[in-house]
Amino acid sequence: MRFIKHFWSYLVMVGLIYLLHNPIGMLPPLGRLFSPFEGFLQNSTNKSTLLDQNLDLEGVKEEVKVIYDVNQVPHIFANNEDDLYFAQGYVMAKDRIWQMEFYTMVAAGRLTEIVGERALEYDRYNRRLGMARAAAKIAENLKSDPISSKILDAYTNGVNSYIAQIDYKNLPVEYKILGYKPTAWSPYKTILMLMNMRNTLNGGSDDFRMSNVVDEYGLDTVKDLFPNYPAEESPIIPVGTPWNFKPLPVTTPSKVMAGKNDDKVIVKIPSPAPEIGSNNWAVGGAKSATGLPILSNDPHLGLTLPSIWYQMQLSCPTVNVYGVALPGCPGIVIGYNKDIAWGVTNVGSDVMDFYKIRFNNPEKTHYMYNNKWTPTTKYTEEFRLKSGKIVKDTLIYTHHGPVVYNESKESNFNKNAPAGHAMRWIALETSGSDLMIFYYLNRAKNYDDYRKALTFYTAPAQNFIFASNQNDIAITPNGKLPLKWKEQGKFILDGSMPEHDWQGWIPAEQNPTVKNPPRGFVSSANQFSADPTYPYYLGWKFAAPNRAVRINERLTAMKNANADSLRSILNDNYNVAARRILPTLLPILETSKDASIAPAREIMKKWDLMNNPDAVGATIYERWVKELENWIWEDEFPSKQFMLHPTEDRTFEMIKKQSTAKWFDNKNTKDKVETINDIVLGSFKATLDSLTLHNGPLTPETWAWAKVKNTSISHLGKIPGFARSGIMNGGGRGIVNATTESTGPSWRMVIELDKDWPRGYGLYPGGQSGNVGSKYYDNMVDKWAAGKLDTLVFMKNKDEKSAKLTRTMTIKPKK
Repeated sequence: MRFIKHFWSYLVMVGLIYLLHNPIGMLPPLGRLFSPFEGFLQNSTNKSTLLDQNLDLEGVKEEVKVIYDVNQVPHIFANNEDDLYFAQGYVMAKDRIWQMEFYTMVAAGRLTEIVGERALEYDRYNRRLGMARAAAKIAENLKSDPISSKILDAYTNGVNSYIAQIDYKNLPVEYKILGYKPTAWSPYKTILMLMNMRNTLNGGSDDFRMSNVVDEYGLDTVKDLFPNYPAEESPIIPVGTPWNFKPLPVTTPSKVMAGKNDDKVIVKIPSPAPEIGSNNWAVGGAKSATGLPILSNDPHLGLTLPSIWYQMQLSCPTVNVYGVALPGCPGIVIGYNKDIAWGVTNVGSDVMDFYKIRFNNPEKTHYMYNNKWTPTTKYTEEFRLKSGKIVKDTLIYTHHGPVVYNESKESNFNKNAPAGHAMRWIALETSGSDLMIFYYLNRAKNYDDYRKALTFYTAPAQNFIFASNQNDIAITPNGKLPLKWKEQGKFILDGSMPEHDWQGWIPAEQNPTVKNPPRGFVSSANQFSADPTYPYYLGWKFAAPNRAVRINERLTAMKNANADSLRSILNDNYNVAARRILPTLLPILETSKDASIAPAREIMKKWDLMNNPDAVGATIYERWVKELENWIWEDEFPSKQFMLHPTEDRTFEMIKKQSTAKWFDNKNTKDKVETINDIVLGSFKATLDSLTLHNGPLTPETWAWAKVKNTSISHLGKIPGFARSGIMNGGGRGIVNATTESTGPSWRMVIELDKDWPRGYGLYPGGQSGNVGSKYYDNMVDKWAAGKLDTLVFMKNKDEKSAKLTRTMTIKPKK
């Protein structure tokens, strides 16, 4: 009996040892994870890491000073550019290495290696988009560019210097939880980072949805419901700006789209995300209190922890610049130096088109093009699952680009794609990395330098705003833009017709631009770049004009502007869309005798149109307008059949001016013809019922906009407990303060130019550290939610004294 007890004790001990030292399914070895000496507890902030440090590192030529301020923003001072970018790579990896590598694995389609088979279809999709192959080509091309290769090599060496020092104890906790380690950095990984951003900003298409609409209703309906320019717009380049150039000719073929589809095309290509956008503006000296320009920018992206941005200052004899960088990339993307400031917003031009391909056989060895069978190019991709299993996929390329959707025996990923469609996407057609534009903007001193820097940028097109202490302001929707006939790419194109290929590129000098306009300011909010007099077609669907209208109203009225004036615009919660439509909707509500809607109706009548955190009116309006749109369009344009709804602008125009339109009738109700009143009243009642169901009875507390909106900042890897939720702020979609449930201003910045030294203010929703155990992981979130900005510490030199500077890391060459 004693032997049996000992035997069972032995088995339990062996089993426990096994469990603690071996992974179980998706879990890492628990013994190491929970070890007090090297497990997750070691990721809590160690005060010794916040003291002065002296490091001897291989790879630096001379001494480098990295001075940290109270927010742990590094201010790097080097004696040469090689050491500057080495140090940037080192300190960025020190704070954000897991985030950097995770982004590259997303773009490369390699998440299966760390999370297993559940990510396979997502990886397959990203591989078929072609980002990894394009990144490899760009990285190879950059080897012949002396400046780019020099910067990338120095940055890469800095990242790898830090990676070489990491032991398990100091690994970011995400590596410990997911059970893997960082691998060597390379210029290729930096390009993958940029490809991931290209996909975020311009990786969507409405071609399939619009082709389904035209197949169902015809071109006349499409022209009526999906116009190429909105009824109310305030374009980036002011109306009346002359186009002082001779445009290139563009040929429109007799057939402008692929033939009718036998079935609805239902695929997983995302529609361009309406919440992904930005605001920027600059006022000239005539409107500012100082007589010199002030510039502001707030890019709207998905809200994540760690933050998508990393604040820093870079200084050496050839540059001194402050701003935010993308983790994994050298240089400053948005920021300012002594003489200029710049920012970016997304243009949103149509640079992803799909072509219907006719293949000659099930193996797809050839496709029809120009009346000839043309060979396809095939690649075999391997996906290495975390379990060790290898899954293969065949990628098919035409001269247009990759076939993203194709039949697959391995999975149901493409089961709904009835035919192959090749994708042409600007992101795959650039030979450079776009890093050089930021290299030159970081060093720019005036307008001419700004214009020179723009020539180095390709994709995706961005609205580059500029201001200088020489009293110049300007904005340019800039990038490589295809030369297309009007509406080319609005529908699926015919891949067999050479006439459906892009016809070249709009000359860069003919991109829309304006310098020092008479109105005294420049601005953008992802709206149309120019009015219809601009001679080139850029696309038909841009951000709704609401933010642009409000920004331009505020800037037009502004006098003696200062930093606080522009900060107040960043936090502006006024609802332009509600101002436009409620005068038509509220009288219809008054016709109802339903007592149950009376309290909400009174709230709507008294609402001041501000999407403030405590505004119940904002809650009702935002939920109602979505419900109203669905009541009008979902019966004729069902989302499940992959059809696009008309835009908010067109919907509002119809409500206001076409009250007897046939579209108000619900075709699914056979015994009744609905009117606009039926739709407005029914959708309002449905909205109130839904809000009551999900939030309880109407009270100022339970229906407050901030509570219902529930802005959250999720962890990049979706790890529970590493996020921030329930953030009490206002704003919303179409609001200048564009904070939604999961997207919003990822960096707010205001820069006052000065002849002596600029004054900068900024903040983002996160912290400098990627370590969830650090106080600097999310220490700026509450300030961001309150709409505040920090005064930025832009140092003139390394010897400058400030109470906001806390510690110094000195890097010396290893002897």
